[in-house]
Amino acid sequence: MKTFILTILFFCASFGMKAARVDTLQVESPSMKKRIEVIVISPDQAEQKPCPVVYLLHGHGGNARTWLGIKTNLPEIADEKGFIFVCPYGENSWYWDSPLNKDVRFETFISSELVAFIDANYRTIADRKGRAITGLSMGGHGAMWNAIRHSDVFSAAGSTSGGVDIRPFPKNWNMSDQLGDQETHRENWETHTVINLVPTMKPGVLSLIFDCGESDFFHEVNVNFHRALLEQGIEHDFITRPGNHDSFYWNNSIDYQLLFFQKHFDRQAN
Repeated sequence: MKTFILTILFFCASFGMKAARVDTLQVESPSMKKRIEVIVISPDQAEQKPCPVVYLLHGHGGNARTWLGIKTNLPEIADEKGFIFVCPYGENSWYWDSPLNKDVRFETFISSELVAFIDANYRTIADRKGRAITGLSMGGHGAMWNAIRHSDVFSAAGSTSGGVDIRPFPKNWNMSDQLGDQETHRENWETHTVINLVPTMKPGVLSLIFDCGESDFFHEVNVNFHRALLEQGIEHDFITRPGNHDSFYWNNSIDYQLLFFQKHFDRQAN
């Protein structure tokens, strides 16, 4: 009888448990004078205490729902780790403020407007120590670009299969739409690639993790990024493992990055 009662209590408690909330929002961007779709996944814990935030950026051709499609258990992970996940639509912008198109201001949106909105509307740790940013492919570049240039906003950053050096790919993925043709706008290509930001970095400012599959077309540029960081004396985790440029790889790799961010947030809290 006692076992039966305990079973019923457990059954009722399970049904009474709350789960992470998934919100689909239209967030105003004053700099672009339009609204941007953003998916926000907030854990049940956010009702009781401020939570760290992980910004997840999609790749070329993706959208705000890309990460939920790749990692369908993100709500469960949000509850498990106590993270708020923010997934904005970045179009095919590469998350730059375009030097050519005044209406493309996704760096401003990600690192200023969106962060301010999330902190104002969710129970966040509203400080750089409670913010990390990562992404896949184009989003990996965007995450590193925004974190390095805005280390006052983010304290940790990641990239999976990221295009961390765009220069070997001048005809690909709509980059010339924002930067111009590489031959005639070479300076734009030199100043808007992540690897060329490394000389501006200082040790101990950002916690960094990035990875790339051995069969990925971005593998070589990630190895070069790793070497550049070593030469600059920047501590980081770099992982390379068998894999391609695909959702199977990203579904696996993001687990390691979230563990990395969890440890980072724990250190910041102590």
